[in-house]
This record gives sequence, structure tokens and C-alpha cells, in this order.
Amino acid sequence: MKQYDIAIIGAGIAGASLAAAIAPHASVAMFEAEDVPGYHATGRSAAFWSETYGGVGVQPLTTASGPVLRAGGFLEPLGSLHIGRTEDARAIDAFLAAFDRTGIVLERVDPGPMVPGLREDWTLGVIEPSSAYIDVAGLHAEYLGRARRGGVDLLLGAPLRAATRDGGRWLVETGAGTFAAAVLVNAAGAWADPVARIAGAAPVGIQAYRRTMVQLRPDPPAAASLPHVVDISGNFYFKPEPGGRLWLSPHDETAVEPGDVQPEELDVAIAIDRLEHAVDWKIAAVERRWAGLRSFAPDRLPVYGFDPVVPGFFWCAGQGGFGIQTAPAGAAVAASLLLGGAPDPMVAAIDAAPYAAERFRAVA
Repeated sequence: MKQYDIAIIGAGIAGASLAAAIAPHASVAMFEAEDVPGYHATGRSAAFWSETYGGVGVQPLTTASGPVLRAGGFLEPLGSLHIGRTEDARAIDAFLAAFDRTGIVLERVDPGPMVPGLREDWTLGVIEPSSAYIDVAGLHAEYLGRARRGGVDLLLGAPLRAATRDGGRWLVETGAGTFAAAVLVNAAGAWADPVARIAGAAPVGIQAYRRTMVQLRPDPPAAASLPHVVDISGNFYFKPEPGGRLWLSPHDETAVEPGDVQPEELDVAIAIDRLEHAVDWKIAAVERRWAGLRSFAPDRLPVYGFDPVVPGFFWCAGQGGFGIQTAPAGAAVAASLLLGGAPDPMVAAIDAAPYAAERFRAVA
């Protein structure tokens, strides 16, 4: 039976980024239930990076990750335009107030000239120039490659079946066999609570939600200069893609059991209807549709740290739809808590207390 210092359950962006961060300091195995890593959430991302996405509690992790992602060539300028109608004035004001002291550049603009065909009742706009496309596949592959070069063993098709604590170590039974590890890391995304139950830890209430995406061919084609556009009320967002195409979401959050989610026709129809209430474009074709999982803790902040009750059980979960854009900083925070060392200078100024697993002690 092979033994490791750390066994990570899940090889999506959470598990892969953490594995890459700790590989130089420990022997690590990463167990992925699927035949390919990142199948359910990471591989179905909307692929944009926004410092305001996820709210003020997530923003420090996103902002700290920005320089790393840019230096690695994973970000491409896009810009994000938050739009609203007259009745959304208070929501616009609250949005600006929430990020007033963060250093994020946010400017009120007339959205009409920035979105050709925008209907005349959409008169309010705030531009977030720092937003960008993010190369999700490239970033995930980079972390997997870095982990592999650091000696991490990645086992695919290896769902967790049992985990028992024995003599200060975990006996981890998976679809690829049984292994031993001193620490068991829960980076299972939507399956984080089921994994906790298998290990005898109390769930923290992480809920999986379905998010729908549609690729459209609008008429006229989407301009390359179009920014990412998001309704301030959270009813839709869209962004341009090569060839004049558009990626559109109704910003849906439908609570589901973890699994291989598929788009519902009703959600696709709702997305298109909401788009048509915002712009006067015709839809020439619906070319693709898909759905992915997003998983949130009750307070919608990530969960990093050792379980307050079960020894050697470490949480790296609850990263919702912001796990990719916060991956460099999130992994750095989690690695420092896991290994017990000083935090990476990238995250030294970030207060990690709001993300600590101990905040769910009352639930446990």
C-alpha cells in the first residue's frame, strides 16, 4: 500500500492548484473520480475574470491573483460593463459603494455606445476595465503539469469509496486501490459534503447549483470590441467570442444534486428572452448549449483549513463560480494553512479568517 503525506480528493482547479503549490514540500497523490480532470465545473466555465465577481469577500483573492495570471499569459483584456435601467439606480449605487475602498477602477458610463443595438431603456452603466478573458484550459493544464513535475501522482477514474483514520493516518479506498496518507484534502467541489461524510466529518452545507451557458450566432455578429456585459440585477450576462459569436447565460442558479448536469431547454429559452429584452439583435442560430456545476458554502465564501473536529481532514472547497479566477491566491492561502508555513507574499496581506473551516464549528 503506497503512502503519501497528503491525499487530495478532486483534480479540478481547486485540487490541481493546491497540488502544484504543495508539491515541492510533500509527497502528494490526487484522486479524481472522472476519467478526465475538471470535467464538471472547471471544464465548463464561462471563462472571464472580474474583480467584482463573487462580491467583496472574494475580491481580495481575485485581485491578488491578477498579476500572476497576467504574467502567465492567462488573461486577455476584455472589460466588463454592468448595465441597468432607471429602476436599477439603487443597485448601481450599492455596487459602486461596495467596492469603493478596494482600489478597483469602476466608472459610470453611458452603455449605449459600448453595446450596439442596446435597447433605449438600458441607460445606466458602470465599466470595470480590468476584467478579462481567462484561459481556463491553459491554467488548469499548467497546474496539472506543475503538479506532475513536482512528483504528484494523479489517479483518474478513482472515486473515493471509504476513508478511515487509523493510527494518525488515513486509509483511503478509491476506485484505483487503497492508499495511506497523513492528511486528506477535500477538494471535491460539488461533492465536498459527500466526501466529508465518507471521512466522518460533518458537512458544512455546500450546495451544488446548475449554471447554463449558450453559444449563439447573433445577427449582426457580435463586435470584437464588445465587452463582457452583465445585468446589475443578475438576470443575464454575455460576452463576445471569436467569429462574431456570443456566450450567454441567464445567470441561473438551480439547486441540484452533484452529477453530470445538462442544460434545460427552459433555461436556454429564458436566456435568449432576457437577451432580446436588452438588445435588438436577431439570433441566427443556437450553436451550443451546456451546463456546469457551481458549489457554494452557506455564506458564499471559500472554505480553507483543517476541520475543527476531525484530525487530518482539510477543506479546500466552496469556491463557487470564482474558483478559477482566484486560483493562484486561493491555492497560496490553502497551502500555508495546510503546511503551516508563512503565507506566500502574494497573500500575506489577506485576512484568511473569513475563509477558515472553523467558522462552521457550530454546524459540526
